[in-house]
Amino acid sequence: MKRFCFLLIWVGAILATVVAQAQEERRAPRAGRGSERSRQANENNSGLPELTVRAQNMNQLLTQDVGNARWMRVIYRQLNMLNEKNAPLYYPVAPMNGMMNLFTTIFQLAGDGKLPVYQYLDGYEIFDDAHRTNFKDVLDRFEILYETVPGNAQERFVINESDVPSEEVKSFYVKEAWYFDQNNSVYDVKILAICPIITRMMDIGDQTTPMFWVPYEEIRPYVANNYIMTSNVNNAKTFTVDDYFRRRMFEGEIIKTENLLNLPLQAYCPTPDSLALEREKIENELLAFEKALWYQPDTTAQVASTGKKASGRSARKSDAKSNAKSGKKAKEKAKEKEKKSTAAPKAEKSAPTRSVRRGR
Repeated sequence: MKRFCFLLIWVGAILATVVAQAQEERRAPRAGRGSERSRQANENNSGLPELTVRAQNMNQLLTQDVGNARWMRVIYRQLNMLNEKNAPLYYPVAPMNGMMNLFTTIFQLAGDGKLPVYQYLDGYEIFDDAHRTNFKDVLDRFEILYETVPGNAQERFVINESDVPSEEVKSFYVKEAWYFDQNNSVYDVKILAICPIITRMMDIGDQTTPMFWVPYEEIRPYVANNYIMTSNVNNAKTFTVDDYFRRRMFEGEIIKTENLLNLPLQAYCPTPDSLALEREKIENELLAFEKALWYQPDTTAQVASTGKKASGRSARKSDAKSNAKSGKKAKEKAKEKEKKSTAAPKAEKSAPTRSVRRGR
């Protein structure tokens, strides 16, 4: 009897130990793929998708190679986000319904370590490791609150949506290259880099400060599927941010062209009138170069009798008048021909006949 009781106690102890171990295993996280996925989900809390291999390949296909360009001109523009044409890049200021504006996207990507940022240098932008900026220095310089999360490769920064200075970034610098590739007979424009400009209220007035440069080739894979609303009349989101830049749907004023002295336009155009004339001159030079590349038809036949070439509406009016006159003359000639053909033929003149009478 005693042995039987001892066996029962021993079996009960073993069962209790097994149940306790099973409960601990259920409570403890499983090692393997599940823990790895949960870790990645915790790390990727910015709401931005991971860059797939297909997106990387598409980015390489869309990359424009300007190494073979025989002619190239680098232009710097400033885009005002409060302008109606540029507003699609500014709104929504705060993330809403899964949508975020351009600066918030750049800021979150840089905070997650997915996007490199480089020092802002006036006219001497170098995108290499020596000029790459630590994102923590950017956050400290502009006094932006953040939390650090240690990672395997590098440190990540978590910024609350309310602390992202999206509303204060009201303009961008855009660096673009107009180039002509003689080998492929291509005249096109390539967006090289963009730079957000933050504007803050100070005691002495508004202070604008460029933050950092970001190569556009690094941003494009993430914004190629970011659809935006481009019109107040049509609210359908039919264009992406990449379409917005590649189709040049933005509107920006020229502030500088790449030159040997590295001078902006304001350095040699002190007045607003001279600055506007210089901008118009640069735009016309770009159009004139494109026009000179291709064959132009001869328009000497349209020169008026005064020796001056009619243009615009007057040329169209003169052409219409000349066509009307020629049409009237043709109709009159056709009518005359019809009259001649329908008229009765005249009797031909015959030689006089001699009458012969029989004599009695």
